[in-house]
Parts: sequence; structure tokens; C-alpha cells
Amino acid sequence: MAASTARPGTRPMIRGLLIDLSGTLHIGTNPTPSAVKALQRLRDAKIPFRFCSNTSKESTSSLTERLRGMGFDVHSDERGRELWTSIGAVTAALHKLGLRRPYYLLSDSARQEIEAGLAPRDPGSQDAYDSVVIGHDPRSFDYTHLNEAFRLLTGEEGKAVSVPGAARPPRARLIATHKAKYIEGTSPPGLSLGPGPFVTALEYASGAQAHVVGKPSPEFFQMVIDDMGPSENSDGAIAVVGDDVDADLGEGAVQLGLWRVLVKTGKYRSGDEHKAGAVPPDEVADSFADFVKSLLAHNNPKGLQGD
Repeated sequence: MAASTARPGTRPMIRGLLIDLSGTLHIGTNPTPSAVKALQRLRDAKIPFRFCSNTSKESTSSLTERLRGMGFDVHSDERGRELWTSIGAVTAALHKLGLRRPYYLLSDSARQEIEAGLAPRDPGSQDAYDSVVIGHDPRSFDYTHLNEAFRLLTGEEGKAVSVPGAARPPRARLIATHKAKYIEGTSPPGLSLGPGPFVTALEYASGAQAHVVGKPSPEFFQMVIDDMGPSENSDGAIAVVGDDVDADLGEGAVQLGLWRVLVKTGKYRSGDEHKAGAVPPDEVADSFADFVKSLLAHNNPKGLQGD
């Protein structure tokens, strides 16, 4: 069986890539097979790419350093910004919606990144929470934190219950980094619950509708594509590569007509490409490196193909 399989004769010329991280380029602190070399081959072939991550358990800067520690060359200087995360998208969404006082169900690292991007508040300010921001932070998924979020989303928190007929404060907005049902972990190894079930629980209980800012929202993908700008192959397609047919390759990837590549690493389980309720991917590859090898042979038949 071929290492990378697309419908015969259907893969278009690819002018750029949106690349998932966890499960696609690495699992925990270990790169997937030959992923570091494959990424360098993309640079050598001058095929533009951006990293697109839904991680919300650490800041963008922390993730950048972790990737570099694994051997991946990640640019974040005058050469351009290559790493885009759902944490950065949260800050943009809060600005757009005029929200300044979030209640966080997030790690300290992720929270600090968002706070750094918001307008400073008076340290003694008693402003009410105007939003609930939820990402992947298992420590926050207990009754106390989730109930506080529920009360904010329904307007119960701060209600003057001692005064009959007192008006409730405005309901907080629900902002979710993503709604992945599960993630690939290393402790314990294998699949573990993602933030999606907890976001859905808050939606169900409060009646709120989450504003999802990360993958696979079309807004997130379009933001990253716009940053890539025009390329020499302006008639080519943008491909998105990931290990989750729903969270990486669903919704916005389908709506924007991206070429959707599912890799058989990370969260992938046998038969995911035919998963009920999911739009089948355009292509399935054994690994990121196998896809890159096939891509370079297709885009540059006389050029760099790698090993």
C-alpha cells in the first residue's frame, strides 16, 4: 500500500501548507518519524507553510521553545510568524468582541499570554467577568470551576438574591479554544478527553453557544492563510495536514475548499478516514514525512524529493 494515497489524478498543485503539530509533527516530546527532515525539505523546496495548533495548555512562546528543543526550526522573527495557536486567536476574539474581563479555564501559561495582549486594568478593579474562556486544562474541569463558569454564563453569579426581582448581571460570553473530543497524550499514553465534552456540557446547561476560535473554524484557517500572502503558484491549493479528521480537517477546512490530508499518526485510529459524520479526507498518508515526500515528487518532479 502506498505511503500517501489520494484519489487518482485529483491532487492539485499545492501552493502552501497548514500543518498540525501534536500527533502530526510530534507526540509528546518525540518527533514523528523523519518529521524534522521533512520540514527542512519543505523549506528547501520553498513551499510556504504555517504551523496551526489548538494547544491551549501552554503559551505560544513555550510551545515554540519546546518545538525547537525537538529539532524543529520555527521562525518567529523578521522572517515571519510561522506558529499560530488558538491562544493567540482568543486574544484577537476578545478584542473583536470588546471583552476585557475573562474567567479562565486555562493553564497559567496560556492565561498569562492572553492577559498580556489585553488592555491593562486597574489592579483594584472589581469589574464583573464578561466572558468565560475555556481550553484544555484538566485542573479546571472540576465541579467548582465548571459551576462558576455556568453561573457566569447564565447571569446567576453576582445576582442580588436578597432583593426580590433584582436584575441579573449580563450573561458572560463563552469562548472556546477548540472543541476536540479527545487528544493524544503521553501520561497516560493514548487518547484522553479533550476540552470539547466540557464545552458542550456548559453549552447544554447554560444555553450559551460557544464562540470557537481555533481549528477547525473557518475564521482561524482564513486568518492564517491571509498571513501567508500570495505565492508564485497563486493558482494552487492550500493543504491542511492533521491527525484528526474532525478537529483538524473538518468544518472550516471543508468550507474553504482546502486539500485535506489525514496522517496515520497521533490520534489517528484505523478507519478514521471513513468515520461516521465526518467528511472523508482528500488524501491519507502514513506520516507527515511520507506526505511531504509524495508532495515534492508531485510539485517538483525533477526537484527535491527526499528519502
